[in-house]
Amino acid sequence: RPPSLDPVAAARWAAHAVGAASPWLHEEVASRMQDRLDFIKLQPRRWINSGGLGTMGVGLPYAMGVQMANPDATVACITGEGSIQMNIQELATCRQYHLTPKVICLNNRFLGMVRQWQQIDYSSRYSESYMDSLPDFVKLVEAYGHVGMRIEKPSDVEGALREAFKLKDRLVFMDFITDQTENVWPMVKAGRGLTEMLLGSEDL
Repeated sequence: RPPSLDPVAAARWAAHAVGAASPWLHEEVASRMQDRLDFIKLQPRRWINSGGLGTMGVGLPYAMGVQMANPDATVACITGEGSIQMNIQELATCRQYHLTPKVICLNNRFLGMVRQWQQIDYSSRYSESYMDSLPDFVKLVEAYGHVGMRIEKPSDVEGALREAFKLKDRLVFMDFITDQTENVWPMVKAGRGLTEMLLGSEDL
């Protein structure tokens, strides 16, 4: 079995590739927003984010809107396998209007933020947070006429990102299969103050 792909490491690689391409970057909410905040280095006014106030799925429409307004720009969207399914049908709109964002999907087969709270507060009794019926994203994306990639090994991450960003005139969907058990830190429990922040599993 190949080494597990750490989502934070994948986010670091993605942020490096994104920064090197000097694009516009768009992100989802919950775990996907937190995974890479420490790694992003972009030019001013290039990071489009809801600040946590957006609903699941906002990343792809953000990327589409910015691509429409800046047709020659490199646009990247970091999302998760749950969020992207909120409006994955918009890949048809991308095809219709020749929009070419690079979609970086960190796929841990869970609704990550929900899973993490269930692990912390409910002794890992998971309910409605696991995803055993996911589509084959590569086939689905290709059915819409775009380029799909599936990345499972850490050694393949950098090469896949480089290849994707070279395809300037195509929408590329990268399905990164990440570790299901990796958590996002820091976290603040509901009703607690910032001085009670959880910095890691050792604080549980």
